[in-house]
Amino acid sequence: MKKSRTHLRRPSTPSSLAMAAPHDPPFLRRYGSLFSAASEEEAPRRGKSGVLEECELPVIDLRALREEEGRRTARSAETAGASAEMASASSEWGFFQVVNHGVSGELLEEIREEQKRLFRAPFEKKERWTALNESYRWGNPTATSLDQLSWSEAFHVPLSNLGAHDAEEFASLSGSREAMRKVASAMLELARILSAVLAENLGCPRHLFGENYSESTCFLRLNRYPPCPFSPNTMGLVPHTDSDFMTILHQDHVGGLQLMKDSKWVSIKPNPEALIVNIGDLFQAWSNDVYKSVQHRVMTNRKVERYSIAFFLCPSYDSVIGSCKEPSPYKKFTFKEFRAQVQEDVKATGYKVGLSRFLL
Repeated sequence: MKKSRTHLRRPSTPSSLAMAAPHDPPFLRRYGSLFSAASEEEAPRRGKSGVLEECELPVIDLRALREEEGRRTARSAETAGASAEMASASSEWGFFQVVNHGVSGELLEEIREEQKRLFRAPFEKKERWTALNESYRWGNPTATSLDQLSWSEAFHVPLSNLGAHDAEEFASLSGSREAMRKVASAMLELARILSAVLAENLGCPRHLFGENYSESTCFLRLNRYPPCPFSPNTMGLVPHTDSDFMTILHQDHVGGLQLMKDSKWVSIKPNPEALIVNIGDLFQAWSNDVYKSVQHRVMTNRKVERYSIAFFLCPSYDSVIGSCKEPSPYKKFTFKEFRAQVQEDVKATGYKVGLSRFLL
């Protein structure tokens, strides 16, 4: 029997619209027309097409490696094995998990509580906060279809903005800023270790990669994915690759992260005890495509909110992204040029093009 063409509609009852709490962004008010126009025939292409069963990313124990980093000693068989596993996962998956990573559970719990406190502030207040340098973002102002809409909100905070601030509301946010500073510092140190190890696996001096990144352009992103009445066919974060060297992510138990593997979406089993590491576009270019920057997305949940914290390792804007060895498939470009091209493509087409713009 041929299925009739039906449409996803905005909830029609006041009680449905009342699902949004005072701290939730007004997604339905701003984007309701996109849901009204979307048919159920389109939904599988957005959310469920080709999704495999939930799987677990490779898990790498960093205890011995971190201890040797501290002593500056030669690699043992154990750390050489962890290093090889990390390189293999970066090439095959573009993602891996790390345990015994040095970012304490107490610190991650502290930042999660501060994160919840920030996001539970009234929506209008979050939009006006200057003590966080107007870092609050939600949805996608330029979305013209559900494929471009992210049902999420975030504080996108450059590390350079975590210093002292004279804003009136600083006192009420000082705990959040201090927690962010501590987490960013711990994740930056971890990123330095991981990037040096991955550079060594390419046969490059460990200091060579470190010359390319800058604390002034690294940033922390606190994410919240509110419950969505249109789940599971609505994305919390649209498919993308990261425009950085490396991302370190801590997520809660809810799940929703998916990545592209062998041309299919793979749902990643959450592990709140581990940190997820993924390769960014700039590391892929620098490694001559040995390490992969993989498309990933986040799906929404109908009943439960989801939290995550991401640290992005970035170079200075004027840094030239060359390669670990010549020849390279890419022409040389600066981080500033890469960002500008990404923004230009998104503005023109609604989508990021990325590294293919810089192929020779």
